[in-house]
Amino acid sequence: MCKNRTFSIVTLLLALALVLSACQPKAPAPTATPEAVTLLWAFWGSPAEAETHKKVADVFMAEHPNIKIETMVEPWGDYFTKVQTLWASGDASVIPDVLFLWPTPRYAADGVLENLDPWIKKTGYDLSDYWPALLESAMYNGSVYGLPRDISVDVLYYNKDIFDEVGVSYPTDAWTWDDLLAAMEKLTVVEASGRVARYALGMEGGKYQLWIGQNKGRILDDMRNPSKCTLTEPAAVEGVKFFADLMNNNYAMRDAALSQAGGDAAVFQSGQVAMIIQNSSRVSAFNQAGLNYDVATVPIPKGGQRSAAAGGAAWVMSSASAHKEAAWTFLSWLQSKDGGQHLYTASGEIFPALKSTARSKDFLSSGQPPANRQAFLTEGENAKVGNFGYFPEWDELDGSIISPGMQRIWAGEATPEQALPEICKQVDAFLKEHGYPK
Repeated sequence: MCKNRTFSIVTLLLALALVLSACQPKAPAPTATPEAVTLLWAFWGSPAEAETHKKVADVFMAEHPNIKIETMVEPWGDYFTKVQTLWASGDASVIPDVLFLWPTPRYAADGVLENLDPWIKKTGYDLSDYWPALLESAMYNGSVYGLPRDISVDVLYYNKDIFDEVGVSYPTDAWTWDDLLAAMEKLTVVEASGRVARYALGMEGGKYQLWIGQNKGRILDDMRNPSKCTLTEPAAVEGVKFFADLMNNNYAMRDAALSQAGGDAAVFQSGQVAMIIQNSSRVSAFNQAGLNYDVATVPIPKGGQRSAAAGGAAWVMSSASAHKEAAWTFLSWLQSKDGGQHLYTASGEIFPALKSTARSKDFLSSGQPPANRQAFLTEGENAKVGNFGYFPEWDELDGSIISPGMQRIWAGEATPEQALPEICKQVDAFLKEHGYPK
């Protein structure tokens, strides 16, 4: 009897042990280590810009050890030819997975870019944090094909020492074109021989669209699906004439002279001009040079409007990439406020595409000049569609017809009244030939 009782107790204990073991949480099954992936990342830029990109890649790889980033960097003048050659080769092994690109619609129409809509939907990527109309610059047929890194809003840079020297008050948000002209008259220095020793302004000719937009004019009747050129309308003519007169009166350097002198950054740093109108790309260089400068919003005409360009070069994914999951991980990280946006903003090289980053201490409280960084935000909040075309053929139209025609005006070879009708005639023929409006 005792023997049977012992057996029963042992059996009971074993059964209890089995029950208890079944209730215990099981150790997770070992997971497979993700396979290492190498992505080719392409961008243009100077050696200094390339170094910033490398630092960004290093941070990403530290956070994502199974994704290795190799880089391809070319000067601006060679970059697009190189990229198009690689795409034309059809060799996926040499085609970059992620690229910096402009203008996105042109390449999306060629089928070489990945439609990002499915990836955005799959991961819940937040598009609401971008500046107004900015994402549209990287869209084609209603789909997103790129994520703009920054927004290329222009502000007025001014040399505080020169302003102090001639007794001109610093620019404010309330300045109009009339205030700008009054300041330019005092800031410009013309020697007895007629040589201009100092210009008030250095501004690239290609930024003429700013004056047109501020005056509520347009280049085309619809920058998405145009039917005609509108550069001959009074508001547009007045905007072009305002810029042309600045050059004709020696207040602003002619576009060709500006290029020959090394560009707006060079003439601003040397004191050849008191002001330039440019995006945030100049901040880092001016800070390194120790310039005593600040920025302000660009003066607008009475009754006009702020009209910064709602566009910026974008990160895109090649449709030929063999590693799209990893490419999206990298691309979306580049455009995250804790990733690439934070790093590029902290470097001082961009005005960020994400509003939350632009309003953060990374941008507003960096401790570095310019002091009035709010000027970038004011221009960004009022950015508009209209300074360039949001259709694939815009780059060709602008490069072959509009810009060459405008150069005649900036060179003083033709007046706006003479040149603009001829430009519009050619533009209208181009649009008709390419089937616009569609």
